[in-house]
Amino acid sequence: MSETAKGKVGIEVSLAVSEAVKQCDTDVISAYPITPQTHIVEHLAELVANGELDAEFIPVESEHSAMSVCAGSSAAGARTFTATASQGLALMAEIVYCVSAMRLPMVMVVANRSLNSPLSIWNDHGDVMMVRDSGWVQIFVENGQEAYDHVFWCFRVGEDAKVLHPVMLNMDGFIVTHVVEPIEFWSEDMVRKFLPPFKPVHRLDPEKPATFGAFGPPEIFTEAKMAQEHALMASMPVIEKAWDELFELCGRRYQPVESYRFEDAKILFVTMGSIGETARVAIDEMRETGEQIGLVSLRLWRPFPFARFKDAVRNAEVLVVIDRAIVFGGVGGPVAAELRSALYSEKKRPKVVNFIAGLAGRDVQPDDFWQMLERAKNRVAEGREDEFEIYGVRG
Repeated sequence: MSETAKGKVGIEVSLAVSEAVKQCDTDVISAYPITPQTHIVEHLAELVANGELDAEFIPVESEHSAMSVCAGSSAAGARTFTATASQGLALMAEIVYCVSAMRLPMVMVVANRSLNSPLSIWNDHGDVMMVRDSGWVQIFVENGQEAYDHVFWCFRVGEDAKVLHPVMLNMDGFIVTHVVEPIEFWSEDMVRKFLPPFKPVHRLDPEKPATFGAFGPPEIFTEAKMAQEHALMASMPVIEKAWDELFELCGRRYQPVESYRFEDAKILFVTMGSIGETARVAIDEMRETGEQIGLVSLRLWRPFPFARFKDAVRNAEVLVVIDRAIVFGGVGGPVAAELRSALYSEKKRPKVVNFIAGLAGRDVQPDDFWQMLERAKNRVAEGREDEFEIYGVRG
């Protein structure tokens, strides 16, 4: 444990996230309740009402309005937070695209949940994949400690003058959000050392009028999008530096691509989110039987860490990619498609086998990884690795 940390507390992860938002001395919170995100903003409302957080909590009539309020508060120079899930993210998607294009830093936690229909409140990654190209910095966490730590990291990265982007923290609904875990809380000294006060570079000011998000005719639109792309990719050094600083502060090492028992692995599972912890259990079992297998877990989704990913899979012969969302009428899963694209120009590249699993919270146990491993081997042997499979379909 870090010398200056407060110590570990058993707490629901959603409430730990709220406590981190409080410790960040957030100025404005605007959100609309939706399962499984609601506990985060409920607790923040209590903290504001009780005087434990000096902030404006702005209740609204919809998620679209919540993101609109966040756009205004960030543009005015306020440290801004919101949270949502699933259909809520779908409703605010219009403004999600706006705030990144206007370079408005804020933090949004997405308690990942499947999209309708049929109606489901359970976890998969269909919601975030809907806005994967929205221009936000996007990360995935696997457990409560990672979620708590990364609230500070998200503000630190997004508000950096070299970044100025909104940041999306994805954590699996119920599987992470509603679990009670031992969380090592940061001390106030740690927070102040890691997270400086927000100093906006551009802001709305009646004394110095400025325009945000104005009409862009064809003569400038392409250049504006090019500038947006360059700015997002240029955030990578700040992203990595912030993780280095976090490690120095609390001793926990986070990276864009997390690898496990991968050095001599011929086959690598690839995951995002909490399912990676289950994969590690299965991999340990497989190793005992002589399987040369490991794991690559993607933490940073946007900007995509091309160099880090290619380095992590350089010795692998097969990647077994576990997607928790589906591209209907297309290539299978969005992560597998992304990885095939990233590896396309490599002279020596692993075969990519794609499984879509765990939709709407269906359990994926260690035994399921054994099943997917055997099916992946068979598909490679039969030359069918480009096909995808929705794993666990009954009947």
